[in-house]
Amino acid sequence: MNSLIRYLKPYWAAALLAPLFMILEVGMDLLQPQLMASIVNDGVLKGDLNHIWHVGAVMIGVAMVGLIGGAGCTVFSSKAAQNFGADLRYDLFRHIQTFSFRDLDRMTTGSLVTRLTSDIVQVQNMVQIALRIMVRSPFMLLGSIIMAVIISPQLSLVLAITIPLLLAVLLILMRLSIPMFAKVQHKLDRVNTVLQENLSGIRVVKAFVRSEYEEKRFETANQHYFEHALKAFRTIAINMPLMMLVLNTSIVAVLWYGGAQTWDGTINVGQLIAYLNYMTQILFSLLSIGSMIMNISRAKASADRIKEVLNTVPDMEEAANPRHEVVQNGRISFEHVSFAYDEGMQEQVLKDIHFQVEAGKTVAIIGATGSGKSSLVSLIPRLYEPTSGNVLIDGHNIKEMDVHELRRRVGMVLQQALLFSGTIRDNIRYGVPEASQAEVEDAARAAEAHEFIERLPGGYDTVVGQRGVNLSGGQKQRISLARTLLAKPDILILDDSMSAVDLKTEARIQQSLRERMRNSTSIVIAQRISSIVAADSIIVLEDGQIAAQGTHDELLRSSSLYQDIVESQLRKEDVLHG
Repeated sequence: MNSLIRYLKPYWAAALLAPLFMILEVGMDLLQPQLMASIVNDGVLKGDLNHIWHVGAVMIGVAMVGLIGGAGCTVFSSKAAQNFGADLRYDLFRHIQTFSFRDLDRMTTGSLVTRLTSDIVQVQNMVQIALRIMVRSPFMLLGSIIMAVIISPQLSLVLAITIPLLLAVLLILMRLSIPMFAKVQHKLDRVNTVLQENLSGIRVVKAFVRSEYEEKRFETANQHYFEHALKAFRTIAINMPLMMLVLNTSIVAVLWYGGAQTWDGTINVGQLIAYLNYMTQILFSLLSIGSMIMNISRAKASADRIKEVLNTVPDMEEAANPRHEVVQNGRISFEHVSFAYDEGMQEQVLKDIHFQVEAGKTVAIIGATGSGKSSLVSLIPRLYEPTSGNVLIDGHNIKEMDVHELRRRVGMVLQQALLFSGTIRDNIRYGVPEASQAEVEDAARAAEAHEFIERLPGGYDTVVGQRGVNLSGGQKQRISLARTLLAKPDILILDDSMSAVDLKTEARIQQSLRERMRNSTSIVIAQRISSIVAADSIIVLEDGQIAAQGTHDELLRSSSLYQDIVESQLRKEDVLHG
């Protein structure tokens, strides 16, 4: 928690005023038992009605001042806590944006969502409680002890036994509950992960009639969360009965011992009543501290999870003095590059990849599923870091470049087109927000998307549903392509990005790309041979290694693996066409 307190510094005034107002309220509350004792001793017992009215009016005034203190504390503590939570949430989100794909692979989406929402809410609530209850309870406890001792040092022997006993119970419960709440949040991660996977893949679930399986999977995750949460809350629930037992026992002891002192004339009735009020305040303050400690236990577990993300050093570190304006022509070189998704893995996805793409040329990559095609192109914009070897652009190691500039120069269109909520226009100019309508339409025409967009009821103002649900796969791919073309990248990577487009439309897109991107370097991943026959060079990948490289005609003569791929597709076309 201590390392997160820095988020309160910009709001130090509110964080300071909140406890000051609370101290005012505590001071007023500590006066009330003494005023009550005065009413009993000097008013009720002496039959002085004027004294009762006078002191009663003072008590009302004191209560009103206390109300102002409590309200002021609530206002300023809320302001400080809400701003604290907002800033922490923003910083956590911004830090996640710096993660490489490998970092994101290590932390599931469900876990990150939990940390950005539930965990931050826990810590935020703890800050507000700290500015209110953590001020009120200790000051009330200390003030009540002092006032009780002043009234009767003999009766305070009961407190000397009670308070250490209660503190021991609190410490034991705190040590038990902190690891429990860490497990509770971990189980909540799993619930969110299962839920997110189900909702994002609901069409697949329904298509394969797997709703019952998904229900059982969610039920298992939910049950585990319930069991751990029940165990944790059952542990802290012991706090209240134990506290009430000690409270009631202490009150009985004070009444027994104090009653005897009243008969002896050691203390009067008003002082005994005041003492009982102070003792009740002491024990309820301890009860409040106990509840607060339980909240601290849960908040500490959440704070540790938040700090785990904030303290995660991104796998991909940017150079101390990054180089700018180094991408001039777009020549790409892979120098003995190997790669594994987990650095500790023995099995590598790419092994000793060595090739060069000349500026302005088109290189196609083909291979079986799992051969490493997508992994290879993901290294160019530094979405992942190579395990060994270097990737160079125009002779410069990409690790030395400014990563934001590098990614602006490298345009990447993925097979799984991802669209964001908003209009089609917003999606196309996602990377170039200031683009004009004419530029947006030009990019859409190049991607063969303009015609179908114009036919939509809202045209470019058509609102895209969640993840583009109201568009077909081919339409989403063409909008994604238009989005990348609008950015005018020096290097264009097409990762099987026209798999959902028919052959005629693909042919028109390829012709448009040859005209529009003739000065750009292109890397194309495709399953169709027809999509890559015109490439300047074709790389055949097998088990993460380059099995062959050359033009279409050269590979037909020299590579049996390429020949097999071509023949399998020709046989498939023969079957399809009868």
